Amino acid sequence: MRTTAIVVGAGHAGLAMSHRLTERSVDHVVLERSHVADAWRTRRWPGLRLLTPNWMLGLPGRAAAEQPDPDGHLTAPEVADLVAGYARRVAAPVRTHVAVRAVRRARRGPGGYEVVTDAGAWRAAAVVVATGGCARPVVPACSAGVPATVVQRTALDYQGPESLPAGGVLVVGASATGVQLAADIRRSGRPVTLAVGEHVRLPRTYRGRDIFWWLQATGVLGERHDEIDDLARARRLPAPQLVGSAVPVDLNALVSSGVRVAGRLARVDDGVARFSGSLHNVCTLADLKMDRFLRRADDWATATGLDGTLPPPQRFPRTTLPDRPLLTLDLGTGGIRTVLWATGFRPDHSWLDLPVFDRHGRLRHDGGVVTDAPGLYALGLPMLRTRASTYIHGAAADTEALADRLVAGLTR
Repeated sequence: MRTTAIVVGAGHAGLAMSHRLTERSVDHVVLERSHVADAWRTRRWPGLRLLTPNWMLGLPGRAAAEQPDPDGHLTAPEVADLVAGYARRVAAPVRTHVAVRAVRRARRGPGGYEVVTDAGAWRAAAVVVATGGCARPVVPACSAGVPATVVQRTALDYQGPESLPAGGVLVVGASATGVQLAADIRRSGRPVTLAVGEHVRLPRTYRGRDIFWWLQATGVLGERHDEIDDLARARRLPAPQLVGSAVPVDLNALVSSGVRVAGRLARVDDGVARFSGSLHNVCTLADLKMDRFLRRADDWATATGLDGTLPPPQRFPRTTLPDRPLLTLDLGTGGIRTVLWATGFRPDHSWLDLPVFDRHGRLRHDGGVVTDAPGLYALGLPMLRTRASTYIHGAAADTEALADRLVAGLTR
């Protein structure tokens, strides 16, 4: 089977790219190993909400204004409905239940790629990898030291507190996912301990506006990949400690609700979890970075003349922690029945049979144009082209730019 371009993955980014290719009259198919938006239905817990408000959910061919309740935040099932509806709206040529097994350079002809699937092989001049950046959870090696009596789960396994054994839970990781998990489990009445490493603290709203309004207005979300000093670090930066509601989930709120906090999980020896003693320093740094951004927001408001239309500047209480943070926790005593790993995600590009990875196994690309592989492109990865690439609305600009590059490559 032959076509001009193949998009692998029918999430929001792959569907947006399909729409861009249709606009440019590029013959293509979208290959999806399951259902459209399946991950949002089966690998996210129903109570999970997007960090970004609904007014930011614009995609090419679908305006954000079409989403009701502009200041609301969609749950995972609602995101799945949005993506499935978008696929119908743009009439994307999706072939579901077609799993891609390998992509390799075509052995014959003028170039291009051979895409091997469980439903046959395709030949295409261009391939767009749009399988996202959260295909696999990252679980640290110290997990091997957790006693067999303690159940281990990842954020992709979690389906609510009732899906876990009765008893205490150790949540490892305090970015957006970790703090939401800790809050959700604590509301069920279970004891929760949260291991906290590097994190980004931001208020949900500031001076009467959603924090994402400020991130967009001040230009933070628009910062390009080629303007960032340490791009590798920027791509690993944890998501801010936010939840899609007005209820705060920062460490102060969690401690007030009864969550016990500890430092970064350093190792597990003989069933004993050992935590870093740098919790106070880590939280102080997060507080300082939050204040620095809020001052930037205030300066921007002054420079643009908006000060008079907004409530006055405000500052938030420092992160309050126990004087003597928890350093060890015996996982074998029965107090902890579950360890829930919220330690990040990574993409799964194992099916790319091409020399396109760095020494860490990460895909080498320049703003989504894969290095040393003409005609191969990537979408849906953190900080792909701008900081906005991490979020759904960022696919609009990313796909516009990469579709133009794809068409120019076809012309050459």
